[in-house]
Amino acid sequence: MREGTVRFVDVEIQQIPTLRNPVMVVGFSGWNDAGEAATGALDHLLSAWHDDSTETVPVLIADLDTEDFYDFQVNRPTVSTDETGNRNITWPNTQIYGLVLPQFERDLVIVKGIEPSMRWKRFTHELLDLADDLEVCLIICLGSLLADIPHSRPITVNVTAASPEIANRLNISMSSYEGPTGILGAITDGAFRRGIDALSFWAPVPHYASNAPSPKASLSLIHALEDFLTVNVPQEDLASASDSWELEIDELAKEDGDVADYIKTLEESKDAADIPEISGDMIAKEFERYLRRRTKD
Repeated sequence: MREGTVRFVDVEIQQIPTLRNPVMVVGFSGWNDAGEAATGALDHLLSAWHDDSTETVPVLIADLDTEDFYDFQVNRPTVSTDETGNRNITWPNTQIYGLVLPQFERDLVIVKGIEPSMRWKRFTHELLDLADDLEVCLIICLGSLLADIPHSRPITVNVTAASPEIANRLNISMSSYEGPTGILGAITDGAFRRGIDALSFWAPVPHYASNAPSPKASLSLIHALEDFLTVNVPQEDLASASDSWELEIDELAKEDGDVADYIKTLEESKDAADIPEISGDMIAKEFERYLRRRTKD
């Protein structure tokens, strides 16, 4: 591990842990983060193993310089008072953490921040330079968006690849989206052009229940990561928050007949669409997840 602080261009390196075949998981608040589901999933990853017997603690690898990438009139810094009465300013930024997971075959690099306001090309270049230095083998971008889905049904995460070659090799879909994009689109495109495998995981959030946080959508992203990376992420607190969120929306819907009728229509549509998709592969995937949890327990 390299100790101390080294500065180069727009990235301030704190320390670099020894990482095994690391996967970089990326998410940003803002346009890509409906209901804060994506950043909620990252927060959970950073804290999930704190009480685990492995004592896995995130290591801050680096910060990206706030002055170069943020418009402070758009993303304003916040002022707070600490326990001694001193006032401090917290600036919007992006931080990169290393998460060593000796119980699994690979480690994680977690990138969490606020979507930058400007200089996206340079921001992406700096982040991918660091990914190269860390020998990252795969980048997974987490996002969430508002959609016409019922809160009472499982949330299906859309997993897509940045190129047809990656899609064919990993046996997943190729993204067909066309239109305005966020920083996640810039990162996946930049990764593809460097020869780094890049995927996008998008969780839909019910548009009528979009107030943050959306723990059920965050949980769906965690499940998608578990399935793809074949890992087991502790999630008792997040699962409990997801159940409470769903019950809260149920209660709110009971107070408005129009909303309740609308949700029922969404449920019927979702159920009809899901019936053809129920397959042996889906059942096997759920069983594999169950076995992983039993093995962990």
